[in-house]
This record gives sequence, structure tokens and C-alpha cells, in this order.
Amino acid sequence: MSDFKVLISDQMSPRCIAALRKHAVEVEYKPGLSTADLLEEITFYDGLIVRSASKVTAEIIDRAKNLKVIGRAGAGIDNIDVPKASAKGIAVLNSRGGNTISAAEHTFAMMISLARNIPAAHLSMRAGKWERSAFTGVELFGKKLGIVGLGQIGKEVAKRAQVFGMKVFSYDPFLSDSDFAVLNIKQASIEDILGRCDFVTLHLPVNAETRNLISDKAFDICNPGLRIINVARGGIINEAALVRAIESKKIAGAAIDVFAEEPPGDTPLSHFTNVITTPHLGASTIDAQERIAVEIADNVVSYLREKKAASIVNGDDLK
Repeated sequence: MSDFKVLISDQMSPRCIAALRKHAVEVEYKPGLSTADLLEEITFYDGLIVRSASKVTAEIIDRAKNLKVIGRAGAGIDNIDVPKASAKGIAVLNSRGGNTISAAEHTFAMMISLARNIPAAHLSMRAGKWERSAFTGVELFGKKLGIVGLGQIGKEVAKRAQVFGMKVFSYDPFLSDSDFAVLNIKQASIEDILGRCDFVTLHLPVNAETRNLISDKAFDICNPGLRIINVARGGIINEAALVRAIESKKIAGAAIDVFAEEPPGDTPLSHFTNVITTPHLGASTIDAQERIAVEIADNVVSYLREKKAASIVNGDDLK
């Protein structure tokens, strides 16, 4: 008999289930549970593993009489009420590194697609047209790239940009001057990045300080040739302000993978030819999902058995 029972309430690689069962943990795999169903189910489990679809609210955490750990298969934890979990002594874990390469590659794919108008040109060809002059793009070589947030993903984007011959600038208040020097990246303020760079990518969590970081005031100082890419979290860019900036030609284009509300419905951003939208695909590769699945399973087991794990988000706040 297993000592612990874990619920997985979102789509997950089978390797997560296998890794849990390898450690004799009883697993229930029920992806797509509604909030009401999760409220009913959660009473019976010691652990809960989610991706971004399940919303682990205060009400759900209150109902979880036996819950000891919540594992987020991915980096972002904005779908979990972490303060409530902390108050109840429930550890919140995440998978910090498993999606790094996939997110960096998707960022770069969006950047290239934006620079060369690939999605719009593809749709034109599908409609039977041949409009070469309509889709003239720009090279990445020699262009200035601004990276806001130079964590693991930001650093991987910087490496790829340098190979393409881009001049890389970055803002990250948590890094020292020597960190930037080692990476051969020029340190800059957000204002300088927006005003001087040709491309900007965002690699930040969404919180009280970063929500609506890029809004009307920021777009007012942008280089008119700027193309902005967000494969981080929805809400960092104010979407209404972005629509206004595109309409008024304050920037040249945008590529958006994440939204304040997901799914975003019929967002106006999807109707501009110089805006690329994708449905939160940053970590959506088989490779990343397998790495994340094993990582979060191992961490959840470690916490259940030993009260320690490599990626406890709220370790200092547990009651």
C-alpha cells in the first residue's frame, strides 16, 4: 500500500505518472477537472500536480484537508494561491528549468517570424496570392535586441541572438555589472531598451510590480521600428495599450504567446497582419513536457517523504 496519494488535474506527460508510481505513490490522473470537480476531489489527496489550466484557489486549498504539497509542472505559479497555501502549511513547488530551451526557441521562432512576416505571407500563399513586395522584412543581423529579465530563458535567448550577430542589451536588477560583462551583454534601463532597440523580448514573472509593465506610457517612448515579443506571462503587456500602439504605428509589430486571460477569446491582436499570436506554446514541446513531468514528480515525492525539495517556492513562508 502507498503512504501517499497524488492527483494530477491537468494534461501531463505519462512520464510524470510513471515517476510517481516508481516511488510507490498512488496516482489519480484526471485532466480537465472543473473547479467544482476539483473541490470535490481534493479532499482525498496528499499531493496535487497541475499545469496552467487548473486554478488552485483559496477555496480549493481550504477544502484540501490532507494536502501537503502542490506541484506546478512549469515555472509560473500565478494560477496557485501561494499565500493561502503557505498559511495552511502546504508547500508549493515548481519546475524551473525543464522548459528553458523550449521557451527560448519559441521566443526566437516568434522573433524571426515577426522580422520576415512569415505567418502573413503563408496565409497569403494559401489564398492563392503571390505578394512578394507586401512582405518585405528586416534582418536580425546588426539589430539591437533588448532582453527584459535575464534569467535562464533570457540568457538562452541572448546566446542565440549573439550567434545571429545581434547587439544584445538587457535589464535585470538582480544581476551585477560583472554578470553582464561575462555574458557580453550591455546593461540598460527599460526606458533605454524601449527607446533604442529594434526587438524586445520579455522574460519576467507576472506580479504586482510587473503587471502592465508595458503600457501606454512605455509605448510612448518606444522606437517606432520596435518589434516586441512576449513568451513569458500574460499581463506584463497591457493588451489594450498594445492594440492602441499597433493602430497608431508607435511600434512596428508584436508577437504574443501569453495573455492576461487564457484563452483570450476573439482578441483584436489576432486581426493585425503585423502581430503574431500563438496559444501559450512556449513550453509546448515533447522534450520540455517530459523533462518537466519527471522533475515535478521527483520533487513532489521528495517533499512528501522527506519534507524537502529542490524547488520550494514558499519555503520561507510555510506556517
